[in-house]
Amino acid sequence: MRKANESVTSDFILVGLFSHSAPHLLLFSLVVAMFTMGLVGNTILIFLIRTDSRLHTPMYFLLSQLSLLDVGFPLVTIPKMAANFMQEQGSISFGGCAAQMFFLMLMGVSEGVLLSLMSYDRYVAVCHPLHYPVLMRHQVCLLMVGASWLSGVLVATIQTSITMHFPFCASHTVDHFFCELPALLKLACEDTSIYELTLSISGVLILLLPMSLIATSYGHVLRAVLRMHSAEARHKAFTTCSSHITVVGLFYGAAVFMYMVPGTYHSPQQDNVVSLFYSLVTPTLNPLIYSLRNREVRLALAKVLGRPVFKPKS
Repeated sequence: MRKANESVTSDFILVGLFSHSAPHLLLFSLVVAMFTMGLVGNTILIFLIRTDSRLHTPMYFLLSQLSLLDVGFPLVTIPKMAANFMQEQGSISFGGCAAQMFFLMLMGVSEGVLLSLMSYDRYVAVCHPLHYPVLMRHQVCLLMVGASWLSGVLVATIQTSITMHFPFCASHTVDHFFCELPALLKLACEDTSIYELTLSISGVLILLLPMSLIATSYGHVLRAVLRMHSAEARHKAFTTCSSHITVVGLFYGAAVFMYMVPGTYHSPQQDNVVSLFYSLVTPTLNPLIYSLRNREVRLALAKVLGRPVFKPKS
């Protein structure tokens, strides 16, 4: 009991990513630049979707929710990491660590579910275009968004409460730059093998169910596209879906490595790199992928900037 009480009142120490050597200072500056670029890019995308009437469609409504999640992801980790780096210390309170893990898990699960529902949107748009206004009406979109956020809250609440209930009687040094569940379990002084097995099974389900929906949706999309006789229609369909497929690949590639590959097959250094990728790099790239590859977004941005835009043939 005394050890459990100590775990609640003691701070954790985050190892961090960078030292104060010249190469690491350069990498730290790059991370801060990407963090700023990601926040600006996703905020602009949300603003364009809300203000431009041409973007008031189900696809862009779901995309605005994706951008909202991509704003939150780096905000949970990067400012704390940067503050610890500047202050040359890596402490985080027990409550702060629990909150960081909760919000990261909430946004991670929500984004995974949302990406799968966005693939269903593309399936309806390509395979059932005449029924699209009915199947993807506003109430359905709200249910999709609500389901993604609710699933994130549910999983984050259960897993955070169980993880933080364990007594942490080790050195309290987390071999990571933020409080992530696998890194914290290594500090527990109770047997966590059963929980880790349950966690692995639930992680596989949380990842595989959305991935199955994505694979099924795009399987139907591919079959429908190959049946199209018009080259222009095929090109438009591929262009519409390619941005989402790219984002799905970036997000799920990192998630599968982190939560489906056994921990014995990757080191803490690899975990740091993969975690940085899905918590910073992917949220930064997402608005660029959608804006550069999407003609409607480019037109909306040009309208806001008051500049003419080159309209390539689609």
